[in-house]
Amino acid sequence: MLIYLATLTGNLLIISAVAFDNHLHTPMYFFLMNLAMLDLGSVSVIIPKSVANSLMNTRNISYSGCVAQVLLFVFFAISDFYLLTIMAYDRYVAICNPLQYEMVMNRQVCKQMVVGAWMAGILYAMLHTVGTFQSHFCSNVINQFFCEIPKLLRLACSGSYLIEIGVLGISAGLLLGCFIFIIVTYVQIFTAVLRIPSLEGRKKAFSTCLPHLTVVSIFMISGFMTYLNPPSNTVSYLDLVLTVIYSFVPPILNPVIYSMRNKDIKTALSKLLHLRFPHKKTCSTFHL
Repeated sequence: MLIYLATLTGNLLIISAVAFDNHLHTPMYFFLMNLAMLDLGSVSVIIPKSVANSLMNTRNISYSGCVAQVLLFVFFAISDFYLLTIMAYDRYVAICNPLQYEMVMNRQVCKQMVVGAWMAGILYAMLHTVGTFQSHFCSNVINQFFCEIPKLLRLACSGSYLIEIGVLGISAGLLLGCFIFIIVTYVQIFTAVLRIPSLEGRKKAFSTCLPHLTVVSIFMISGFMTYLNPPSNTVSYLDLVLTVIYSFVPPILNPVIYSMRNKDIKTALSKLLHLRFPHKKTCSTFHL
C-alpha cells in the first residue's frame, strides 16, 4: 500500500505539473507525462486488488478479473517500454543533433510516436491475453500475488499454451531489439557528452542518463528472467522477487529519475502547490 501511494503521488504530481505549466509543453515533458500515466496504470492494475485481498484475508479473483488484469498489465508494461525507447531517441536527437531537434521532434511526430507506443501495447496485450486464456487450466491456484502469464501457463493442461510461449518468444526478440537500440543510443549520447568542455555539464548529463539506463536494464533483466523461464510446478521465492522488481521498481523510480531531480519540474510543482523555496532568483531558461 505504501509503495502504491508513493507511486500514485509521484506520478500524479508529474502529470499535473506538465499539464498545467505552459513552459513544460515540450517533447521531453510530453513523453514524461505519458510515461507517468502508463506507470500509474500498471501499478493500479495489480496493487489495489492485492491490498484488498490482504485486508479481507482472501486470495480470490474472478476469471474475468484475471483476464482483465493480464490484458491491462501487459498493455501498460509494453507501452511503457516502447515509450522509454522513444525517450532515449529524443535525448539522442537533443544532445547529438541539437540544431535539428525542433524539426525532427516536432509536435506532430511526438504525437504519432506516443500513439504508436500505445497502439503497440494494445496489440501485444490482446495477443498475449488470447494466447494465455485459450488454454484449459488444471488448477485455479496461482502462486503469485496477481495473474501473471508465466504462472498461468504453468497451470495449463493442454498443448495450446505452446502458442503463447511462441508469442512470448517473438515479443522477447522485439523488446531485446529495443533494448539494444537504447544501449546504442546511449553510447552515442555518452560519446557526445564526453566532448562537453564543462565538467558540470558532463555530470548533469551522466546523472540523468545513467539512472535511466539502470532502470531500463533492471526492467529488462528481471522481466526476461521471469517470462523466459521454463514452466515449473515448484514455488520459487526468486520468481516473486523478480516480479516485484520489474512491476514495482520502474514506476516508483521513474518520477524520481526523470522529474523530481529536474529544476523545471520542481518550479512547476512549487507554482502548482503554491510553495515557496529559498532559491536565488534566476532568469527562466528553456532546455532541449
